[in-house]
Amino acid sequence: MPKKLQLINPDGQANFGLFPQGIEHINYLDFDLRNAMDKPCGKLAKKFKFNQFQFISITCDELVIGLAIVDLKIASNCFVYVYNLKTEQLDEHSFVNLFSKNTLIEPLPNSGNSYFKKGDNSVYVNTTDRPGERKVTVKISTTLILDAIINESDNYLPLSVCARAGYAGFHFTQKSAALNCSGTLLLKNTRYDFSHMNALACVDWSAGYMRRETFWNWASLACKLPDGRYLGLNLSAGVIETGFTENAIWLDGKLYKIDMVDFKFNRYGNEIDCDKWELHSNDGLINLTFEPVSQRFDKTNLLIVATNFTQKIGRYFGQITLPNEVITLNGQWGLAEDHYSKW
Repeated sequence: MPKKLQLINPDGQANFGLFPQGIEHINYLDFDLRNAMDKPCGKLAKKFKFNQFQFISITCDELVIGLAIVDLKIASNCFVYVYNLKTEQLDEHSFVNLFSKNTLIEPLPNSGNSYFKKGDNSVYVNTTDRPGERKVTVKISTTLILDAIINESDNYLPLSVCARAGYAGFHFTQKSAALNCSGTLLLKNTRYDFSHMNALACVDWSAGYMRRETFWNWASLACKLPDGRYLGLNLSAGVIETGFTENAIWLDGKLYKIDMVDFKFNRYGNEIDCDKWELHSNDGLINLTFEPVSQRFDKTNLLIVATNFTQKIGRYFGQITLPNEVITLNGQWGLAEDHYSKW
């Protein structure tokens, strides 16, 4: 069996940059992790300090769905929400396991398994590279049951990037957007079939020895344009900008890299904060506004770890300028996020 393409080289250093062919194995235990005074860290410290998370969103004609598994070793958490575009109702569920009990995220972005379990509640994400599929199974008691398959075989070109994090760490992330998605959702005795709802998925798989305190602003979009083409978008500021960015759009599967992006918004607005966000890239390709209509948030301060997290659901307006055309957005649904973490 051929050896998997690994992130950490034989010298114990992370390979930084963009990886058009992707990274198959985040072999983090091979990383030469040291403290600020260059003292090598032991194997236990390497395991304990390594953070991982996977976030998946599904956008379709009637719903916006978001779910995540986060493994911080000292604790893990999981959330699932469904926003109904017609009724404007938000159903959300969130769980925490101390010391990451019943939690797993294998360090294999395109072929690994992830799960979070607590009581009668569970989230599984099982990924295969042949065929390229990401199967998502969610059960929240008897209230919410989700079975979805994200197609990662046709026109699959994720953005894989690794950058320095703090003095001695690294942050790897793999993003993809506007992927075809099939399956069903059963929510409070109502059944939704994604195959008839133009469902598209976005995937964020991230891991690394991250900054002790970090923040980011983030924007995500997956939609079908009026001419039938699929558009995906991932923009971020704050977490990974040490020589590289994780900014890109996908148009019918073709990836276009975007320069650094500036996010302007009112962090201290009212509870839902209907103020518009402004997003502009240094290269002039992105000129968008985002209008939130709902949100989920988490403010938790446990001294050792803390989070101040707001993920907003809303609509995008404005222009994306490509070499041969200008794409105009006129209210397509997406997400935006303001996030502080101490881990």
